Amino acid sequence: MDSQHRPSPDSEQQTTSRKQKRGIGGIGWAVIGAVFFASLLAIGILPRLSQRSELQAAVKEANTLPTVNVITPRRATASTKLELPGSVVALNQTTIYARSTGYLRRWYADIGDRVRSGQLLAEIDSPDTDQQVLQAKAELVQAQANVLQTRANLAKGISDLKQARANLLIARQSWERWQVLVKKGAVAQQEADTKYATYQANLANVEAAQNTINSNSANIKAAQANVYASQANFQRNTVLQSYNKVTAPFSGVITARNVNTGVLISAGSGNTNTSNTNTSLYTIAAYDKLNVNVSVPQSLSQSLQTGQTAQITVKELPQQVFTGKVVRTSNAIDPNTRTLLAQLEVHNSEATLRPGMYANVKFAINRTNPPFVVPDSALVVNAGGTQVATVTKDQTVHYQKVVVGRDYGTEIEITSGLTGNESLIATPTVDDTEGLRVQRVAQTK
Repeated sequence: MDSQHRPSPDSEQQTTSRKQKRGIGGIGWAVIGAVFFASLLAIGILPRLSQRSELQAAVKEANTLPTVNVITPRRATASTKLELPGSVVALNQTTIYARSTGYLRRWYADIGDRVRSGQLLAEIDSPDTDQQVLQAKAELVQAQANVLQTRANLAKGISDLKQARANLLIARQSWERWQVLVKKGAVAQQEADTKYATYQANLANVEAAQNTINSNSANIKAAQANVYASQANFQRNTVLQSYNKVTAPFSGVITARNVNTGVLISAGSGNTNTSNTNTSLYTIAAYDKLNVNVSVPQSLSQSLQTGQTAQITVKELPQQVFTGKVVRTSNAIDPNTRTLLAQLEVHNSEATLRPGMYANVKFAINRTNPPFVVPDSALVVNAGGTQVATVTKDQTVHYQKVVVGRDYGTEIEITSGLTGNESLIATPTVDDTEGLRVQRVAQTK
């Protein structure tokens, strides 16, 4: 019975082999599981550890970089108010000079007087001019008399020519008859020769009378030319005599009077002004319309158009606003000031404005491409020109050249050099050198 229930050596060996196999399989699965979970942990933890290490390094580096405040340039508004200084000038102003030499007899207008065109301002005594007029008139009368005398001579010459031709006809007929009588033997040959000589003498008289007529015709042309010359000289001196009366060339206001009664006046437009000689008589200015001259900056010159209106104010007239219209520009930029001269026309029927006044001119300008605006503290001016300090994407400082426009005091327009996407250092210092790595701490508009 014991022999029946005791296992054989072979069966015991097989049982032990199966137990060993089951034990080895469990350990293997445990090792595999441990390796799998370790891999998962490595995949999740190692990148985080790497990122944490990089972040710690970046924070450590950031703590050592200088900080700067940055701003973004903003675009200016399309419509802007432009206020510029202007100078009021007369639309028409001139200095009146004497055209005739003499002594001032009397003056009729003084400074501040309103005068109309053609109004008598002064009278000049000019005896030399008066005598020249009389002489020119006498020469004209004499030339006209010469023409009449020459025409009378021509008429007499024509009459003499007719008489000479008649005598020539009679002499030729007599000579022809005497030739017939000589052939018949009725008269002597000598008598026929006498008739022929008479005929030749009358022929010469006709030629002389014709020459006299031709000469008188030429004399008439010369005498008529003398008449024209004498008449032109007389008219010239008469015009010069008319300048003894000085009149206003246009309606306006007398702004200067430089003469007194009895002063010697010299003809011309020189600058001589002594106690005995005064060449400048008056200065007159038209007040109904005035011009206001304005120098417009080059950056805004393209926005200014002919016909554009502006508001004009004067400090001494605070309650009044005048309207001016741009009537012309110089169409050229002054290389010294980089400005465009513009002239505005202002109606001044009440003579409120006066030439020489300082005025403020306000334009409303619409710009198709408005410039950028930055604080004035963002600009750096050095040997390299006008620049701004920008912070690039890799956090380094870079200086960019710009061109400035209008100055608003705390802000300045930038007409070129920026795109609008730059990060500008609000207040750059000498420590912010080119290529320096910095840290942005604030960004405001």
